[in-house]
This record gives sequence, structure tokens and C-alpha cells, in this order.
Amino acid sequence: MAGYKIKQVETLYEGWRKLLKLTVQMPDGRTMAREVLNSADAAAVLPYDWQARKVILVRQFRAPVMHVEGEPDLLEAVAGLLDGDEPEACARREAMEEAGLRLRDLERVVTAWSTPGLTTERLHLFLAPYTSADRVEEGGGLAEEHEEIEVLEIDIDELMEMLQQGAIADMKTLVLIQALQLRHPELFRRG
Repeated sequence: MAGYKIKQVETLYEGWRKLLKLTVQMPDGRTMAREVLNSADAAAVLPYDWQARKVILVRQFRAPVMHVEGEPDLLEAVAGLLDGDEPEACARREAMEEAGLRLRDLERVVTAWSTPGLTTERLHLFLAPYTSADRVEEGGGLAEEHEEIEVLEIDIDELMEMLQQGAIADMKTLVLIQALQLRHPELFRRG
């Protein structure tokens, strides 16, 4: 795919994120325009309790989901923008803010483009073991960011049922659940 060049970058909108218009020259000399959401990287983590056979997910308001489906919230893994932190520090910070959970060990899953045809955002995905002693605060998100987050501790068997019913529709969360199944299959075996 060599021969592509970005010839011009225009800012169409600047708010919480930037919407850019890129003018790209193709190998044959023609140009095309692409709108790109310029976003910082983010980190997401799926905490799992080995002893209790549970995971922590959060439910929160998502305007795009409400716009398309009429439902105001989405069940998903703990996540947030890096805000200048390293991905691991972000995963730990977000786990505390959103779920009141102190995480020590993080298992890197992958760094992947969230939607490469639309945004510059990459997601740094992690798995993290926890115990009941690590639930040190209430969680629920930050009021100044208008976060009203419900923290859910979900049994592995219930999680698998939810997957079969299509009740989990967030891509990063699906990837993390699958990574947990592949890396720790014994967690999914009934005792």
C-alpha cells in the first residue's frame, strides 16, 4: 500500500475530540478526502475473581448507543482515555474510579485500533485478577465527567449466558472476555 500521502489536514470541528478532514493522494495521483475523529488512546481492563468465578463489568450512559438503539446505556469493561498516563496506569486509575477496585497485576492482551476507518484511537486491553479485598471503594465514576456508572459483579456462568443472548454488544468487552476464555479456560469450567 505504498505510495499514499497525506497532502492536507483541516480541522472541521474541535471540542472534546477533533474532527479532521484529510486529503490523501493515492499512488495514481488522484486525491480523496477522509473525515477522521482524532482521539487519544484508551485502556480497558476486565477484572476477574478467580476464587468467586466472577468478572466486573460496568453499565453507563452512551449517547451513540441511545441515538441508534434508543437504550441509554451499555454493559462494558472498565475503560478510559490515557490522559497522558501509561496504559497500565490508566487501567488501574479507571478501575478505581469506575469500579472502586484496586488492581495490582495486569495481563496485557493486545493494543488494537478501535475503528481504524474512522478514528486514530488505539485500545490497550488488559485482564486483571482481583479478590474481594481489592474492592476498596464504591466506584461509580467521576461526577465532573457526568459519569453515572453502575458496577456489576457477574458470575462466569451468567456471563456466558449473557454472551449467548447477545446481551454484551461492546467490542472491547467481547475481545476481553474471549481473551479470558483462551488464557484461563479453567475459570470457565464448573467446579
